[in-house]
Amino acid sequence: MRDPSPTPDETSGPYRWRWLILAVMIVAEIMDLLDASIVNVAGPDLERSLGAGSVGLQWVIGGYALTLGAGLILGGRLGDRYGRRRMFLIGLAAFTAASLLCALAPDIGSLIAFRLLQGTAGALLLPQGLGLLRENFSGPELTRVFAVFGPVLGLGGIIGPVLGGFLIEGDFFGLGWRSVFLINLPIGLAALAVAAKFVPRKAGDRTVRVDTTGAVLVMAACALLVLPLNQGQEDGWPLWTWLCMAAAAAGFALFAVQQRRTAAAGREPLVTPGLLRKPAFTVGLGGIALFFGGLIGTQLVLTLFLQIGQGFTAGDAGLGNLPLAVGTAVGGAVSGAFLADRIGRKVLQIGPLVQLAGAALLWFELDSLGTASFSVWDIVPGTAVAGAGAGMVIAALFSFILAAVDDDEIGSASGVLTAVQAVGGSVGVAVFGSVFFARAEDGDFTGGFHRALIVQACLLVTFLAITFLLPRKGRPEEEQHGGAPEAAAPRQLTG
Repeated sequence: MRDPSPTPDETSGPYRWRWLILAVMIVAEIMDLLDASIVNVAGPDLERSLGAGSVGLQWVIGGYALTLGAGLILGGRLGDRYGRRRMFLIGLAAFTAASLLCALAPDIGSLIAFRLLQGTAGALLLPQGLGLLRENFSGPELTRVFAVFGPVLGLGGIIGPVLGGFLIEGDFFGLGWRSVFLINLPIGLAALAVAAKFVPRKAGDRTVRVDTTGAVLVMAACALLVLPLNQGQEDGWPLWTWLCMAAAAAGFALFAVQQRRTAAAGREPLVTPGLLRKPAFTVGLGGIALFFGGLIGTQLVLTLFLQIGQGFTAGDAGLGNLPLAVGTAVGGAVSGAFLADRIGRKVLQIGPLVQLAGAALLWFELDSLGTASFSVWDIVPGTAVAGAGAGMVIAALFSFILAAVDDDEIGSASGVLTAVQAVGGSVGVAVFGSVFFARAEDGDFTGGFHRALIVQACLLVTFLAITFLLPRKGRPEEEQHGGAPEAAAPRQLTG
């Protein structure tokens, strides 16, 4: 039977249903943002229901980001070759099915496996969004689309833990934590139906080669890095953990060599090799990994402290994340609206200083708790200030790193930055989770939080030093998305 979706040739002028395409892209991105953060408040329920320990919880949260980040660039290439609409529909269907499998998981091992599968589906789904928007919008309309796209996605980062807490505490139909995955079913099926009917068909370019060797190398290196970071603390850091991390470093180096050789042979690499020869871009990758690793890791520790250390319910822990998320939104709005344009690179230096001030304030707030009854209001000032500093960086960081690349490299560069952001978040979950649980196992939850703040401070100081190596001016918003479909949208806010 003939595919009912229209082809570009069947329309004249702007495509009639193009705004529905924008709505579907936003829904798909928000599903990803929700799933990156909504599980944060499910820790105690997963422990009661499935017997999940600290390592299992870290894999449930960080495993999704790991496979998502490791597969993003490959997902963009598959869209190039086989068509973005086709890959979008396959990715969305797989993501929805994986969400159902997560909800039905009978044990923690199955849940971790299904979360890895869910992240893989997200890696196939997400890179197609901007390519589909560029195919159906142009000129001033496309600029307006980008202006809407980022801020709306920011809602996902704000409502993720809050929605997760609401669903778990509500225990609707006795589903408990399973409802945080089941919520994707009606949303995913509705988006799938709309996309199948209204997203126009456009053939891919079968001359595009998919660098499977490069994809396998980068995925293996990411796995070798995160595996020992998750397991090391519990196992006492045996020799195999250090060997894995050394192998991961070798794997990333081998990937860089393989990409250069692939390009020299006239084939298409996953990453434009010229990017890795640009010092500002290379150090920018390190900066993104450090910054988002610290941000995601610290937010996880905040949630663990509230639930495990202070006995908060899932709903209260979700609300406890709100000052951080709102502070991030405010800082991002101020930075994106005018501050980055007026003071340039200095916004990337003011942001981490504000974060450090928030971390210091939070440290003293934790110290002052003593034996008094704890309320989330006790730490609102510190978390809100830290969030504002983070938002200032998030809104501007991609633009300054992209200013270091050539115009024809923007698509590849954006995809790499987004992938490193996701993998950095996964590493942050592993590192900060291990740091917190090392003290929490002895009942010293405040000490665990303190240690996490020390690690974050070290990462922020290193990030601050890196910012001096970035361009002084950022690339304008309308020039940041490139023409390549692998240029996934930078996350304006995180969960």
